[in-house]
Amino acid sequence: MSLFERNQFQKPQVNLARSTTGRMWLINFCAFITILQSSFSDSFSSLAVAAGAVSAAVLTEFLFLNKDGKAALLKDGSAVASALILTLLLPNQISPLYAAAGAAFDMAVIKHSFGGLGSNWLNPAAGAWLFIRFSWPAAFNRALEGSLISPPADFNSPGALPQDGSILSFLNRAIFSFTGAELPDAYMNLFNSPYPGIIADRGILALLLGTIIIIAFQAGRSWVPAVYLAFFCFFFRLGGDLPYGGELWGGDVLFALCTGGSLVAAFLLASDPAAGAKSKRGIFITALMGGVMAFLIRSLGSEFYGAIYAALFINILSPLIRILENQVLYNKREKTQSAGEYS
Repeated sequence: MSLFERNQFQKPQVNLARSTTGRMWLINFCAFITILQSSFSDSFSSLAVAAGAVSAAVLTEFLFLNKDGKAALLKDGSAVASALILTLLLPNQISPLYAAAGAAFDMAVIKHSFGGLGSNWLNPAAGAWLFIRFSWPAAFNRALEGSLISPPADFNSPGALPQDGSILSFLNRAIFSFTGAELPDAYMNLFNSPYPGIIADRGILALLLGTIIIIAFQAGRSWVPAVYLAFFCFFFRLGGDLPYGGELWGGDVLFALCTGGSLVAAFLLASDPAAGAKSKRGIFITALMGGVMAFLIRSLGSEFYGAIYAALFINILSPLIRILENQVLYNKREKTQSAGEYS
């Protein structure tokens, strides 16, 4: 491999169609509309959490960049993106002060202590989420009281939301009638939740729209979340209910996709170009591993946010994966080329 090729291999955004700045601001838009949907049903608590995270992230990033005379790099939007993705992973009722502390940790420790954008081995937002959850577990769990982890008594009752009847009737008649299936009443709560929860789950309709925008504008590799979700959904359908006394092929895939941060993990964490493999083969393997690991942690490990832990686990394995990529893919090609030159 030439020096130019090796340098290209190390660049985190090299295989993406859009620039880092364009990609970051698209992600910011998609994250913001998700936060906005969540805020409509919680008296704008979600927006307060986002404001705390973004303010702390931008200020911390500015202090680090300004010290090196690079404050202009703030406009790339990466600090805002990390803060907004962190916000999606946080409970809507958590104090903005915890979000701010996590965002500051995100910028100072995870991002800049490793050299800045593209040099971090851990996804900054996922690492900050872990920092908050284990630094203040009581506050994190208290903010989720009454959430779908331990549903309120009325979650499974018909008509939990006033608009359930008309929307469900339309969906069952226009879409699900072709499959012979029918959505129960309570499923509308997944798309317009009146309960506490992480912001990504409460704004799931806007998040779905955001993922379409990301794919349409080629802001990421669309096949990465496709691989991740294909394996996650297959295994969850196959054995998702078994740990709870269910039967084989009885897992509730719709519930799994709409809760626990599954879509954020697939579209924003698993496809992060900085904290992952570089070759297409390596990316495919890590996406596959992420989907399977998310199922194992959530279903067999009984951890509701297994998708986020799976993303962190894959990040931890990334240095080893990159070493294997170099040894198996690139060094092997160099040896083949060298042998051809001397033959």
